Amino acid sequence: MEILDIVKENQPITSEHIADRINLTRATLRPDLTILTMMGILEARPKVGYYYSGKSLISVMGSFIKNISVMDVKSIPVVVSEDTTVYDAIVTMFLEDTGNIYVQNKGYLSGVVSRKDFIKITLGNHDIKTLPVAMIMTRMPNIVYCEPGESIFDAAVKIIDHQVDSLPVVEKVNDNDGSEKLKVIGKISKTTITKMMVKIGND
Repeated sequence: MEILDIVKENQPITSEHIADRINLTRATLRPDLTILTMMGILEARPKVGYYYSGKSLISVMGSFIKNISVMDVKSIPVVVSEDTTVYDAIVTMFLEDTGNIYVQNKGYLSGVVSRKDFIKITLGNHDIKTLPVAMIMTRMPNIVYCEPGESIFDAAVKIIDHQVDSLPVVEKVNDNDGSEKLKVIGKISKTTITKMMVKIGND
């Protein structure tokens, strides 16, 4: 930030003059200038010096986040079949410590159940040891999902807009009957994105 302030006030300015102002050698300063130039925050012109490009650190970080694919950070999804009982699904949820369970029919995504769904059904007079999870799940096409080519920024926007805790990462597959099906290959959650933000901050 100190380098940026100096360049903004004195541009164009050479690396030698920047180093003098910070009381460092040019060699010590070189990695910082290289990083700022590679990020596009500073522009270097031979025999002239450094200019401020106008890009902020926040805008550069935004571009960086938009280039992180969901495939780079996805976690393993918890999946059950439609005929799994509500009781068994609840046990699975606790054992796997997850907030959502994805439901499959013949290997393809057909629904999703959340903690709220389980709470609602257990408050009623239902035999959760015989009731199939398919009876309480949210069904397609009402499931919000993301695809491998999307970024974690895209996923975060969907999570906020639709007020869900996680999204299945899906791969579109053409079934034998010619219809398009969704195969669950991962999961992106609020926790996943938070962990990525913490990692970026630490790095």
